[in-house]
Amino acid sequence: MKCIKFIKNHKQFTMFSFFALVIVGIAVFAPWIVPKDPYDAVMTDSLVAPCSEYIWGTDKLGRDLFSRVIYGTRSSLIMVFTLVSVIFVVGTCLGVLAGFFGGILEQIIMRLADMMVSFPGLVLAIAIAGLLGPNMVNAVIAIAAVSWTKYARLARSLVLKIKNSLYIKAARLTGTKNWKIILRYILPNMITTMIITAATDIGGMMMELAGLSFLGFGAQPPTPEWGLMLNEGRTYISKAPWLMIYPGIAIVIVVIVFNMLGDSVRDLLDPRQERK
Repeated sequence: MKCIKFIKNHKQFTMFSFFALVIVGIAVFAPWIVPKDPYDAVMTDSLVAPCSEYIWGTDKLGRDLFSRVIYGTRSSLIMVFTLVSVIFVVGTCLGVLAGFFGGILEQIIMRLADMMVSFPGLVLAIAIAGLLGPNMVNAVIAIAAVSWTKYARLARSLVLKIKNSLYIKAARLTGTKNWKIILRYILPNMITTMIITAATDIGGMMMELAGLSFLGFGAQPPTPEWGLMLNEGRTYISKAPWLMIYPGIAIVIVVIVFNMLGDSVRDLLDPRQERK
């Protein structure tokens, strides 16, 4: 009964959670879903239009586009979940350290954050990815290097608000060690806001990763990744438009689903939204 009541009260969260699980399921079970090997090139079937054998057509190397788009779900989700996890952990840890201890440590972290913010994010990410070399791991590192500042600033502001509370002062008076105060009192009272921020960032991070791959700084051939597939298909946009249509639709659907899911998580976890 509680489950049914929860579903009725949070219909948007339930619906987009289901869609997100379907997308994750497609990524996990991709080898059993695809009809053909996404890496198998058949040059005699190059740029075949959608038909009974190739329902979404083929690319310039004769690879089945449907299979590559399905496998692209796996590549894209792994990259975006890794990226969000990295910036969540790094940004939160640095923000907590800056806000709790203050002093020279806070100055170093915040000035570093100010320096990163002063540059256009995507431009700096492209520069970093170009220096490191184009591949999926370096694309994640490049975007993480320019995105952690948002989490660090938010975490610092939350810590500054929490550490002046009476129960924190009482814990200090009783001789509680700093690391215990952080783990027992600081993190539990700020983690909800940080999770909401991470959930709402998934769609945007996916767009940035696809943008880097499209520009040639992310995934490299023959990896089936949506941004890379858009880049490969733009040359044939007039002759074979399906090369850009289907990966583009996949990106739009996944970004919308995770953006709406992030909004639903915010409404579910944020007590201020609940009161409203």
